Amino acid sequence: MGINKDQIKGRAEEAKGKVKEVIGKAVGNKDLEAKGSIQKNLGAVQASVGDMKEDLAKKLKTP
Repeated sequence: MGINKDQIKGRAEEAKGKVKEVIGKAVGNKDLEAKGSIQKNLGAVQASVGDMKEDLAKKLKTP
């Protein structure tokens, strides 16, 4: 199979969150750092959901 949209969106959000987190830490902005951390973690969860969907689809397809 391929990659589903949850995997793509989740990993994109994870990357954006990590950038915000690093920038917030670098400039001493705790609010930006915290928002980035939250966004990164939510993206990781969404990517994991996509991974589970992909695994399930593969298992259903394989006899």
